[in-house]
Amino acid sequence: MLTTGKRLAVFSIREGKGGTVWVRAGSAFVNRDGSLNVLLDVLPLDGKLHVREAGDRRESTEAAAETKLAAVGGAQ
Repeated sequence: MLTTGKRLAVFSIREGKGGTVWVRAGSAFVNRDGSLNVLLDVLPLDGKLHVREAGDRRESTEAAAETKLAAVGGAQ
């Protein structure tokens, strides 16, 4: 659920030869009226962004590893 002041992570997701690549593109913050402020550090090549709740760095690293492993057929 989006609550005021919540920090969100913004990603650009690309399919590459080695699998799916998640690039951290910036952050977003929820305003009192439910709208978002998005702060980008990079611009996506395809114009698409993915926004999700920001987790701790270990969770993000594990999720990225699982995504890459699944993309190459290593996870079931």
